[in-house]
Amino acid sequence: MIRITEYAGRDVAVYGLGRTGLSAALALKAGGARVHAWDDNEETRAKAEAAGIALSDINKRDWQTFAALVLSPGIPYKFPQPHRLVRMAEMTGVPVIGDMELFARAVQALPERGRPKVVGITGTNGKSTTTTLIGHILKEAGRDVRVGGNIGTGVLDLAALHSNAIYVLELSSYQLDLVKSLHCNVAVMLNLSPDHLDRHGGMDGYQAAKMRIFQNQTPQDLAVIGFDDIYTQSMAIGLSASGPQHITQISSTYTLGKGVSAVEGRLYDNLNGKAEFIGKLEDCPALQGRHNFQNAAAAYATCRALGLDPATIMAGLKSFPGLAHRMENIGAIDGVRFVNDSKATNAQAAEQALRAFKNIYWIAGGVAKAEGIMPLAPLFPHVSKAYLFGQAEEAFSATLQGKVPVQACGTLDRAVDQAFRDAKAAGDASPVVLFSPACASFDQFKDYEHRGDVFRSLVKAMMSAPLKESA
Repeated sequence: MIRITEYAGRDVAVYGLGRTGLSAALALKAGGARVHAWDDNEETRAKAEAAGIALSDINKRDWQTFAALVLSPGIPYKFPQPHRLVRMAEMTGVPVIGDMELFARAVQALPERGRPKVVGITGTNGKSTTTTLIGHILKEAGRDVRVGGNIGTGVLDLAALHSNAIYVLELSSYQLDLVKSLHCNVAVMLNLSPDHLDRHGGMDGYQAAKMRIFQNQTPQDLAVIGFDDIYTQSMAIGLSASGPQHITQISSTYTLGKGVSAVEGRLYDNLNGKAEFIGKLEDCPALQGRHNFQNAAAAYATCRALGLDPATIMAGLKSFPGLAHRMENIGAIDGVRFVNDSKATNAQAAEQALRAFKNIYWIAGGVAKAEGIMPLAPLFPHVSKAYLFGQAEEAFSATLQGKVPVQACGTLDRAVDQAFRDAKAAGDASPVVLFSPACASFDQFKDYEHRGDVFRSLVKAMMSAPLKESA
């Protein structure tokens, strides 16, 4: 745990007691703050109380006594409209911050020589894979690395701050909205496409939130920026012209004159203006597909900046085991391969999996994003049949009509069962049952991890039991 001592002896409100909110409450309590923690969900409150956090209904407290409101990133801050407690904090002059800001201030409070390195990773897609990949390479190289943030472990639950440590942190736009002090020695911006627009008031607000990852960088720091979409191209050009930090561009589409390229799976280091071939990404089983080539290029550029040599980085790329719920190979039954891509919560994420396979029996659905799946139309020829469930079932069916055979399944278990039956019966070469929902999960599941776990369990159950005949 990283103890937060800034508020020792003072009253701090913590609202939202999920993973990050609970870790913030515990870190503040350990640092001597008087924590007033609350969540509207009774079950979540009970879990926090069991973890040693005293509950206090901050809706009924005198807000003049609070030194800060620590807000869970999942709670609306500005859009579509500020949460009632955010408005309360603003009316009483109470600063609204998040767990990442508490971490940032704790780092900045240390003497400069005693501060750890901080690597921040953001973007619309690929954050989790790139964060985990960088952590894996550094760990394999013997570095003291701690991985967390928006993935896995909350930042304040990571091991205590140490000057030789490297904190590799996935940063969501929600978290970045709540930071002012975060200083990333290496800041990675992978890509940007429309997402979470309701929470940021539109694309401009979403892009502005992502740009906060660069806000405190110095001439000694590095910004690693994707060059494969118009938004990040604009960021790279703008920072190159006006930012104090060094810029390294990465691409899985273009052979860059200076930067790191991973075009068609061949990784090149051109950081010094002279292209050096590093290796073939086809030798890295968990990094297949153009989206993973970009992730590998970002990890390579980051690890080079942290002092690793090319051979060590390439070895780490090859040994990377992959990420749960992101093109995760579950196994095969009677020649039918099952792939868990539950983390594909929008069309852009699902595109990567649809591009990677042929003869796809595609399971999709949930709570659709604004763009739906129409952007995926060029890849519909890869899909043999689609199996739809959840709130998006009707809309996705309309988009696919006349282009891809569709079956409305209602629930994930029915979709998995029918997709397997059809894939087995079709006689295609190397058929794949691909669970890449292109949707948020909140209509039928707690989150994408829960959704992916259910898919994995359904497939494992099918592996261990004979297939029942259809009724």
